[in-house]
Amino acid sequence: MTRVLIAGIGNIFLGDDGFGPEVVRRLPPLADPAVRVTDYGIRGMHLAYDLLDDWDALVLVDALPDRGAPGELRVFRAEPDTTAAGLDAHAMDPGAVFAAVRALGGTVPPTVIVGCQVASIADGIGLTAPVVAAIEPAVTAVESVLADIQHSHNPGHRQEV
Repeated sequence: MTRVLIAGIGNIFLGDDGFGPEVVRRLPPLADPAVRVTDYGIRGMHLAYDLLDDWDALVLVDALPDRGAPGELRVFRAEPDTTAAGLDAHAMDPGAVFAAVRALGGTVPPTVIVGCQVASIADGIGLTAPVVAAIEPAVTAVESVLADIQHSHNPGHRQEV
């Protein structure tokens, strides 16, 4: 079994930064017990400690500031060797989380980020219209990334269509 952690990260009190938690909330229930979906919010150390378990892959769902037009989705591999200059136990920057995992003696699994360009991260609850429009495509993207991960770890595994 391929163990995959799908982590929604972001602060729901900062507008579009709540994208990750909203996407994982909308993922359909998964029948695979080797896949865990969790809304980490802003709990970076919680995620770092959970990454000390033996995961084959990590999928981060997050808001992406300054990376394109609002609502634009990007799927890319993260560089787990990223270092964080000042480690903040509450930071949800992937570099800070990866640094915390290494500081705790763990190894960061291969990581894919499903991200959405934000329109606003001003104080307030609720996503802007372009980011809301990206939620369902992001759910589809997460499902596709998960299928790719499972297929690459189990090439003989046949998926039902």
